[in-house]
Amino acid sequence: MGWASDVLDLGRVIGGDRVSASEDLGQLALTVPSGWWRPIVTALRDRAGCGYFDWLSAVDEAGGPSPYADEPELAGGLRVVCHLAALSPGVGRTAVRHVLVQTTVPRAEPVLDSLVGVYAGAAWHERETHEMFGIDFRDGVPLETLLLPDAFEGHPLRKEFVLAARVVKPWPGAKEPGESDHDVSSAESSPGRRRMRPPGVPDAEQWGPREPGTPAPDPLAHATAGPAAGPARPRRTRRAAPPREAQGGAEGGSDAGTGGEGGGSDAG
Repeated sequence: MGWASDVLDLGRVIGGDRVSASEDLGQLALTVPSGWWRPIVTALRDRAGCGYFDWLSAVDEAGGPSPYADEPELAGGLRVVCHLAALSPGVGRTAVRHVLVQTTVPRAEPVLDSLVGVYAGAAWHERETHEMFGIDFRDGVPLETLLLPDAFEGHPLRKEFVLAARVVKPWPGAKEPGESDHDVSSAESSPGRRRMRPPGVPDAEQWGPREPGTPAPDPLAHATAGPAAGPARPRRTRRAAPPREAQGGAEGGSDAGTGGEGGGSDAG
């Protein structure tokens, strides 16, 4: 555990005992306070040899506990994670040591120092994380639109974001995420039973451009009703295929006839 202990000691020189380390499936993760985010990442680059920046993203920890007992405002916050690597050229192969650096920002005011001054490649990742989670990064590049349309509202990777497309169009799979085979078989045996609605997918009567229970026509009815909403189209009937045995017998008779003709011709 030399590499892990060295990284933890380096982090604690800057952030004290509030810096902790854990290993899961061989992956080292360093948890740091948000105030020491940039100084600790800078130290890992300069003093631990982490010259390779891989990626930066976030995780919505809605409903989760705070990483620090004395900071309850971090409960259910947004966890920002970046992956760094240290390359150590050796004889015949290059050793690669990985570390995940993570911190949590409050959900109400998600602000964090930018890493663009440490790793220029973090610019694209911070712009994407800002779009998807609504996290602001100080002293970095302008957080302009990167992936979403300019008129898009909200942050689609937050758990409270309404998955509107799942209201308009049913899930194409055989079962919804979270449903078991038993749930699906029960729904199929009982056509009147409503299928399970996964988290983030609202009820069509509780979401949309009209008030619930209003007599106004539903503007999404044409999308949710499916093909049956339009005029019925006559179904095409398939031609009846001849039985395999009869078809095989006919082919055999044709061959026999051909053979007979050939035989007669040879005999003549």
